[in-house]
Amino acid sequence: MQTVFIMKKRLEVPFDREELIKLKAGDTVVLSGTLLVARDAAHKRFFEALQKGEELPVSLDGDTIYYMGPTPARPGKVTGSAGPTTAGRMDKYTPRLLDMGLCAMIGKGRRSEEVCEAMVRNKAVYFAAVGGAGAYLSKCITASEVVAYEDLGPEAVRRLTVEDFPVIVVADAAGGRLY
Repeated sequence: MQTVFIMKKRLEVPFDREELIKLKAGDTVVLSGTLLVARDAAHKRFFEALQKGEELPVSLDGDTIYYMGPTPARPGKVTGSAGPTTAGRMDKYTPRLLDMGLCAMIGKGRRSEEVCEAMVRNKAVYFAAVGGAGAYLSKCITASEVVAYEDLGPEAVRRLTVEDFPVIVVADAAGGRLY
């Protein structure tokens, strides 16, 4: 049996918030543009900086975070495998980041009730990227640069440029959920 990803919507990242709030759980989307990559260690540093009253090294206002830890790039490639990691590990930090303007996240797995409530409050969206498809997803990444916390290696904050990056809306801004 062959599975086919049927593109329903094509969106540019960063998002036009009005377009983002029209999305519904279950919509299939392809993204093109720029987004951030940050996972566990970077989120912990974000949280610690905020607790100290410091500014974050990147603005999250209107941005999207992809929870991904890239593998090293082969010669001539932008990145290695670029599959999603489990989003729930960032849940204790996410409501505050959403309140600061983060408008979308990409990962895999369920989100906590607190995150879902913060998404509705802030009109944000959670997308799932297909786990196990990291090699395929890496082909949608056209540029990658470390923008903060370089000392974290693969968990450094990166800015990616993506083209036709396939995702599914699993939690929408109105509270609809697939999980």
